[in-house]
Amino acid sequence: MMNRRRFLCGTGSAIALGLVGLPKFALGNLPATALTIPEHLKHNPLLDFSGLPKYSQIKPKHIVPAMQFLFDTAKTVIDTVAAQPVITWQNFYYPLANIDNQINRAWSVASNLHSVANSDELRDAYNEMLGLSSDFYSWRGMHKPLFDAVMTLKNSAEFASFDIEQQKSIDDAILDFRLSGIDLPADKQEKLAQIQKRLSELSSQYSNNVLDATAGWSQTFDNADALKGLNESALESAKQAAKDKGETGYRIGINTTSYVAVMNYADDAALRAKVHEAFATKASDAGPNAGKWDNTPVIAEILSLRLQLAQLLGFKNYAEYSLATKMADSPAEVMEFLNGLAARSRKQAQAQLAELTAFAKQNYGVDKLNAWDIAYYTEKHRHALYSFDKEKLRVYFPEQKVLSGLFEIAKRLFGVTIREAQADVWDKSVRFYEVFDAQNRHKASFYLDMYARENKKEGAWMATAIDRIRHADGSVQLPVAILVLNCRKPSEGQPSLLLHDEVTTLFHEFGHGMNLMLTQMQVQGVTGLNGVPWDAIEMPSQLMEGFTTNRESLPFISAHYQTGEPLPSDLLDKLLEAKHYQGAISLTRQLEFAIFDMKVNMEYTADKPDNFAQALYLQTTKDIGVTPIPDYVRRPNFFSHIFAGGYAAGYYSYLWSELLSTDGFAKFEEEGVLSPVVGKKFEDTILSQGGSRPPMDLYVAYRGRKPKLEALLANYGIH
Repeated sequence: MMNRRRFLCGTGSAIALGLVGLPKFALGNLPATALTIPEHLKHNPLLDFSGLPKYSQIKPKHIVPAMQFLFDTAKTVIDTVAAQPVITWQNFYYPLANIDNQINRAWSVASNLHSVANSDELRDAYNEMLGLSSDFYSWRGMHKPLFDAVMTLKNSAEFASFDIEQQKSIDDAILDFRLSGIDLPADKQEKLAQIQKRLSELSSQYSNNVLDATAGWSQTFDNADALKGLNESALESAKQAAKDKGETGYRIGINTTSYVAVMNYADDAALRAKVHEAFATKASDAGPNAGKWDNTPVIAEILSLRLQLAQLLGFKNYAEYSLATKMADSPAEVMEFLNGLAARSRKQAQAQLAELTAFAKQNYGVDKLNAWDIAYYTEKHRHALYSFDKEKLRVYFPEQKVLSGLFEIAKRLFGVTIREAQADVWDKSVRFYEVFDAQNRHKASFYLDMYARENKKEGAWMATAIDRIRHADGSVQLPVAILVLNCRKPSEGQPSLLLHDEVTTLFHEFGHGMNLMLTQMQVQGVTGLNGVPWDAIEMPSQLMEGFTTNRESLPFISAHYQTGEPLPSDLLDKLLEAKHYQGAISLTRQLEFAIFDMKVNMEYTADKPDNFAQALYLQTTKDIGVTPIPDYVRRPNFFSHIFAGGYAAGYYSYLWSELLSTDGFAKFEEEGVLSPVVGKKFEDTILSQGGSRPPMDLYVAYRGRKPKLEALLANYGIH
């Protein structure tokens, strides 16, 4: 998250068998069956599969030639493999898995750079690569001989002797072929391929518009008086932002870090209102950059094409299509789950807002809370109730202490040791770590990209850099993850000091990483995060968040950055007491997003106007939410999760998975928060199993029963 969000993998359907997918990232040494590279491409670093990527050598000009060569090679392999007179696992899976691994390695680098070090040249190359990819995977998904070969394996006597990984990957492959249009007549297959390609282009365009719009608004002040209320750390960050642009003074923007600082702490209500409008209207037809980078027509076309795609494949709407590969059985089941949570939380959320409003009136003479006032007076109210300021807690969460504590918790739970190592990286601030098991055997690795910077996508996510798979020669490819956050850069001479929320986000992404790095599956379609239904994929990451608000584990990750003194007991008490502060409001906010996402993909019809998504969003906030939302807010225009991030008709997954994770963390609380026994159970039944089994079966194996809704409600303080 994955933000929260979280970006886990590309959008679109994928043929499994470990063979396919829209490219998933993969790195590592290849066995002897590596490619024969033609002379004119031998110096292309994207085709150097001898180890980790050589990021310092990779240029945008390398991307398209490398990917074109790999896709062309894959077509030859597919045609050859599918034409074999006798199909076995050995002669079918391994040749395809090998070329897929090579494609994924090159794709991973380009995709990662597009997210963390964007440029005009890279963007052009990436967009061209998306077109090549869409063409290739559409061709592959409709390759009848390849499908027939998979069905031969499914119907063979050999199938009964396959292990559960092999059987699951074959079953997933068949489903994905169906969702790729294998049963359609030729004219409809061509139409589907055109839709998929255009959706890929639109997704990239949407993301680029959000990135450009975020970078396209800022304001620099000559002195700090205009930013009164911001603490020293935030002011230093604003000063550094100005310096990075060759300016003097203090520069604020609408990237998340800067925006949150202003909304929470700036005393000037007019400034908060100005920044709020700039943030809430980015990439839209409203606000200070109205019409520039406007995603409104992009959204309209995405919704239209999604509906066409779903109906071509026999679904009523895109929500039904999306849920075909998820735990939830139907949109109706999801809406019942979400509406049930809304009914349980809205009254308490209204009471929490009324309490905040009364506090602001009594203590500050404010009669009405506007959208740009909520966060500001929330911090004032939180401080009055619990006597601490989230910003002032930063001094107790220096980055290195948090990391060392995180690694110690992982060691106690899973028996792994994490050590920093050297690697070629895309920015000098990026670090690389190796993971070793209790016998000191190298188990996995990960990159950690902590800091916000220009031309880096906002949010936080985990990306798969390599999946654990077994090659035909018996060698095992070790997994590698990429963990990305957007925290403040350290001030000169100071360490990076994290918000507690950022600590939670780090644990979240690390949880995704553990899901990848501790897998024991070896078939590409079900190893790591592959084959895991989208609405279960957040469970390990959200469970790891529990260690950031637990009295036993918090001391491992907190200490004053100057004195080393532990978080004072009174502050620790207040932090834990504040855990449920405005929990019902927080839940209703998540429900707004999730219900809007389901409805926009359920209710869209071809005759809807271009502003359908915007109107539906505002109506949903009125029906579900309790905080004021001005009509100028254009949230759909920068809601990247559902229009560019793979969460379409799937945003509910955060709450669906949270039901599993909160009840799952309760097992640690019941039997020992840092218990290696519970940690081993979690690893063996969840983390190591990848997508080899239904998530609920794995959960019951871990917990001994199905999850209880009360644990989720209790996590928000709802009773």
